[in-house]
Amino acid sequence: MLVSYKWLQRYVDLSDVSPEEVAEQMTRSGIEVDSIERKDEEITKLQVGKVLACEKHPDADKLSVCQVNVGEENPVQIVCGAANVGADQYVLVSRVGGRLPGGMKIKRAKLRGVESEGMICSLQELGFDGKVIPKKYAEGIYNFPTAYTPGEDAVPLLGLDDVILELDLTPNRADALSMLGVAYEVAAIFDREVLIPETPIQATEASTEDMIDVTVDDTEDNPYYGATVIDSVTIEESPVWLQSALMMTGVRPLNNIVDITNYVLFEYGQPLHAFDLDQFGSTEVRVRRATEGETMKTLDDQERSLTAEYLVITNGQQPVALAGVMGGANSEVSHETGKILLEAALFNPVRIRQASRELGIRSDSSIRFEKGVDPNRVEAAAARAAGLIQDLAGGRVLLPEARIDAMNRDEQIIPISLAKINEVLGTSLQSEDVLDVFRRLQFHVNETEETFEVHVPTRRQDIHIQADLIEEVARIHGYDLIPTTLPNTATTPGKLTPEQQAKRKARRFLESAGLSEAVSYSLTTAKKEASLGFGSEASRVHVALPMSEERSALRTTLIPHLMDALSHNKNRNNYDVHLFELGSVFHTQEQVVTKQPDEMSFLSGAFMGSWFEHAWQGEQRPVDFFAVKGVIEGLFQELQIPAPELVTSEKDGFHPGRTAAVVVNGQALGFIAQLHPAVSKEWSMPEVYVFELNFDQLLSLSGGTMKYEPIPRFPSVERDIALVVSDEVQAGELERVIRQSGGPLLKQVSVFDLYAGEHLEPGKKSIAFSLKYLDPEKTLTDEDVQAVHEQVLAAVKEAYDAHLRQ
Repeated sequence: MLVSYKWLQRYVDLSDVSPEEVAEQMTRSGIEVDSIERKDEEITKLQVGKVLACEKHPDADKLSVCQVNVGEENPVQIVCGAANVGADQYVLVSRVGGRLPGGMKIKRAKLRGVESEGMICSLQELGFDGKVIPKKYAEGIYNFPTAYTPGEDAVPLLGLDDVILELDLTPNRADALSMLGVAYEVAAIFDREVLIPETPIQATEASTEDMIDVTVDDTEDNPYYGATVIDSVTIEESPVWLQSALMMTGVRPLNNIVDITNYVLFEYGQPLHAFDLDQFGSTEVRVRRATEGETMKTLDDQERSLTAEYLVITNGQQPVALAGVMGGANSEVSHETGKILLEAALFNPVRIRQASRELGIRSDSSIRFEKGVDPNRVEAAAARAAGLIQDLAGGRVLLPEARIDAMNRDEQIIPISLAKINEVLGTSLQSEDVLDVFRRLQFHVNETEETFEVHVPTRRQDIHIQADLIEEVARIHGYDLIPTTLPNTATTPGKLTPEQQAKRKARRFLESAGLSEAVSYSLTTAKKEASLGFGSEASRVHVALPMSEERSALRTTLIPHLMDALSHNKNRNNYDVHLFELGSVFHTQEQVVTKQPDEMSFLSGAFMGSWFEHAWQGEQRPVDFFAVKGVIEGLFQELQIPAPELVTSEKDGFHPGRTAAVVVNGQALGFIAQLHPAVSKEWSMPEVYVFELNFDQLLSLSGGTMKYEPIPRFPSVERDIALVVSDEVQAGELERVIRQSGGPLLKQVSVFDLYAGEHLEPGKKSIAFSLKYLDPEKTLTDEDVQAVHEQVLAAVKEAYDAHLRQ
């Protein structure tokens, strides 16, 4: 909402208050002022000039040489390039030495050999937005519709000596969508009176109710409809003050009739509409629901298809307006109009909202009807507009009007006690303080002991319950005067949940391991996931109204997004990149999704390039499967999860010999893999290794609090064994048997060598393990170690026919 400070002062005396102070106090009381714009801040030496003569430039087809009277003894010569400049026009002249918005300084100039002593200005050059300038002056200079004194200061004539306040209104404050609504707010803040404008109407012998029949099919849809005939009108350009007021609020002036209805719309917050009565088609006005499939052409020349949910104004047969949203093209006011039908009505907000939303028409009228207009201002707004049409268009107003009236004008009465107000606000206000607030808000109050019966004016349709009244008291009394207190309820300190703690711990570990965290969209495409073999179509959730094809489905994996990030880095010559993401994925078991999909937390990583590099020593190690495996093992240890077992597996899109499932206690938690070379080639990527883990399952296996053991006082004993087994036996299987058979003395098992080839039978391989034995209570003897060691050898022989390599 744009508020003209000059316009506002017509209703509230603010002569001793600056716009900045008004903006500050309004913001403090709950209506935020986003910006303050002084329209004349950069304008100097702008005067009215009368063009005495206008001739073609002798050496330029598109230039004119004008002799302009600027109130001095001799006219000044100005070269102008506007096509619409002509003699006897009253124009805007920026004199030599003057300035215009944007820092333009006017200097004497010679254009194609002809002296020019100033500039004849367009409205755009004075800072007006092109979309609010009258179409007549959209191209070329502006000339006043009436005569003014040459040399007169043009700034106040155009309303440029104004300050515009831009309000950021919350949805409940529909009352502030009008100048009078803002006036009541400012008057309450500064304790001033509100002056309601009056425009007397001259009586006539004829009346509208004798000429027009009004019928309303359903008064729930349309509680009030008033129609006033005004004849003998002259359609012409509006006076400058009216054009200026509209342009300052962001509205393009059209003609005096339409401009008056828009002016009253912003003044009272009451939408009005003027029909050309000669083009209306009948003397009957019927308000009804549209029939299914019915069509009409609106003022924007669009053919609209209507439904039975929309409300229309008809001439008894065909629609002439879409009620509360936009008028029809068949009865639009034009320069040939001599008689108008002025509509003032109250419509059901639901009907207006539905039509506006479904047809994509967001008008100043529909916005106000949707949020609710004041029922006690409908007739006053109509009278105000009729009076202005009488004064500015020479119209003859035929009263009384024709109307249907089933409107509820009653004020809402809300009882509230002083104790309740003080209890909620934590204040110790007296009755006089509260009564003073309601007086300034112009709320009538009946006081009984310490209870107030507050009559809420219909203009404040945001106030319904006691909490609303308490808010009004707090706003006007002053939020900054409310004492600061602590809650009087028992409180508990905030803390992280176990899941949040685990996520933070995982992030910190991975960052310390050299990975960077990535954050990506939860939306993706089925094609991108399918290229990596993820997510069946049955488990994927598609978005009903996607923003784009790239964001058309919920992701079922994090890997493709990490691949996008690696590709982005590679394309910018950053080849050594290691990323992880901890985020949500979505799966469903329904063919047609009718309920929320399953949301799970996944932890994924992607590695590309070198794992570490020492340029000085010339040492470089690329990322491989075992580097990723080490990160996973370290993460499990950090989260107090048993060491994972890696089981060879195959996944579409990944290297068949370098893919392993991550298993703990027989439960598959995810996988580690190298991207298949063919897929890497499609993405134009080098070798890429990834992992993905179901973080929710990980948390279910977490051992909880970390436990520490004292540093052993006695030495350990290490034994190395090289076991010859079949090629099909995996090292993890052997390690599991060794740990189970080693008992409490066996503290550590690790693989340090793998051999296959010469000196071994075909189909055999040798896996070497390092075993560490330790007793925290004593020094182990050879006999102690040998007994356990032989148990280990016997167990692996029995399980996998493994024997020591000779």
